[in-house]
Amino acid sequence: MTDSFARYRPYLAMFALFVSVMAGTIFFLRRPEPPAAVTITTATPRATATPASIIVDVRGAVNKPGVYTLPVGSRVQDALARAGDALPNADTRALNLARRLNDGEQIYIPTIGEATPVPPPVSGKTAPTATRGASKINLNTATLAELDTLPGIGPAIAQRIIDYRAQNGDFKTIEDVKKVRGIGDALFSQIKELITVQ
Repeated sequence: MTDSFARYRPYLAMFALFVSVMAGTIFFLRRPEPPAAVTITTATPRATATPASIIVDVRGAVNKPGVYTLPVGSRVQDALARAGDALPNADTRALNLARRLNDGEQIYIPTIGEATPVPPPVSGKTAPTATRGASKINLNTATLAELDTLPGIGPAIAQRIIDYRAQNGDFKTIEDVKKVRGIGDALFSQIKELITVQ
């Protein structure tokens, strides 16, 4: 009897070891887990972008001429409203009130019967004289109303000329105006004797 028990002793030891491993595994798997740490994240508020602005100079027949700061995308009508609107004797027929304004632009409102004024010289440039073609329109300083007087140039193309020089700087030669969308060789030949960059 003792011999037969001794013969099964290794199997019993292995069985006991197996039972203890299983019991330990079950105990380990069934024990309660510690609560997971709760991480609270707060959304960082987005920085609100400060709206960009432009500065325009309103002159002529308005109630309050001066330099005004307006939001980007403002129209001529907005600048006119800031300047207290046009005077009763103002001539606004050639004025496009719906046109978008550019930074640094000057808006001049003439009186009825007044000739269109010669624009002031741009920094570092001298005013044109009679010997240098004073009757020519300077592409680098002309207003929309002045550009609109050129043959074949309507308000839309005149605005494109102003937008082009605002984005790319002054025209170096009169031929550079052909870089403006809508001005080809045929139209350039009509206006080349009437324009200057000096």
